[in-house]
Amino acid sequence: MAAPRSVVVETGSWGLDQDAESPSGKKLKPEKFPLSRWEFAAALGVFLVFSTGLLCVYLTMPAAEYEMLKLPRTLADLRLLKDHLVTYAQVNPAKFILGYCSTYIFMQTFMIPGTIFMSLLAGALFGVIKGLLLVVFNATAGASSCYFLSKLIGRPIVTWLWPEKLKFFQAEIAKRREKLLNYMLFLRVTPTLPNLFINLASPIVDIPFQIFFLATVIGLVPASYITVRAGLALGELKSVKDLYDFKTLAILFLIGSVLLIPTILKRKRVYE
Repeated sequence: MAAPRSVVVETGSWGLDQDAESPSGKKLKPEKFPLSRWEFAAALGVFLVFSTGLLCVYLTMPAAEYEMLKLPRTLADLRLLKDHLVTYAQVNPAKFILGYCSTYIFMQTFMIPGTIFMSLLAGALFGVIKGLLLVVFNATAGASSCYFLSKLIGRPIVTWLWPEKLKFFQAEIAKRREKLLNYMLFLRVTPTLPNLFINLASPIVDIPFQIFFLATVIGLVPASYITVRAGLALGELKSVKDLYDFKTLAILFLIGSVLLIPTILKRKRVYE
């Protein structure tokens, strides 16, 4: 297994330009964009490829009221979208699922907010079992795409946005190399670290893809089940925050703690 790469934060190169002036009269440096021209071109190329594929799926779908097909940003938007799509999904299930999966994976790959609404929609339209399978599949596929995109261009972005969090994450991974899957499962099950950060930072701290993939496909099941099941009672849901109350978070952390037991026992044997 490859040794973890060290993360170096070059604060000087992302500092402020000496030609700019601060309120105190001192010259400051403006923040430098973290990507090189090649990295930006690669990211733009990947985005265009995904966008073209999504557009092709959209254009080949049967005629519908396209003005209603928009990403929901509130529960009210989601309820309107669900009412509009319920018949459409029954009449054209294959093409609808293709469009749904393409949209979900696109959003997950490029870190576009709103996938929680897509998960609720899956529960509202397909029920718990089918909805859960759809959500876990799409979330895993999108997270995997984000992993490889970050492997290509993610290091400067993550180091720029979360330098301290990245150092902490790398140190924790280094301590748990022998039981890495258990720790990654803990992170996926619990809201200890945002999934967005895990997707982007994992290739940077040398987490093997097979461990990343297994932790994602298994670890996302509990939270996905909660969200998909809530979609069945979409009309009664008042806020997205209601999905993760204290009781729900306690259950998730309990599951995560159980997953960490092998790591804790191994440490105890080492110290004895």
